[in-house]
Amino acid sequence: MRFMVIVKANQDSESGVMPTHDELAEMGEFNDKLVEAGVMLAGEGLLASSKGSRIKFTDGKTTVTDGPFAETKELVAGFWIIKADSKKDAIEWMKRAPFRKGEELEIRQIAEAEDFGEEFTPELRAQEDRQRDQLEANARR
Repeated sequence: MRFMVIVKANQDSESGVMPTHDELAEMGEFNDKLVEAGVMLAGEGLLASSKGSRIKFTDGKTTVTDGPFAETKELVAGFWIIKADSKKDAIEWMKRAPFRKGEELEIRQIAEAEDFGEEFTPELRAQEDRQRDQLEANARR
């Protein structure tokens, strides 16, 4: 199973406070353990919402709103994509994350092909397989 682990934003991340050298080193060590165990598939920190935009789709129209966005508790400051045997295992791994200042993580299981039922036809599955192959090729460039 794959899971997205969402690091919730806080006042520091939204005001552009960057981690210290020691915090980066500690996170690097944690990520090393995830990678060595074959758990981590991807992970990145995100800049403050003031550097971002939102796109809303309503009745065929799009509206773009530039950040910053007011509700810090609804924002994302970073993420991991991890592979674990169960949500319980994902939780156990992420309980080891080197956070100490009230940070909050949200763990969400990533939908797999079988979760979509009959609507996800063999043609659509083949299309997704082609896309994944291309993504892997692009990542190697």
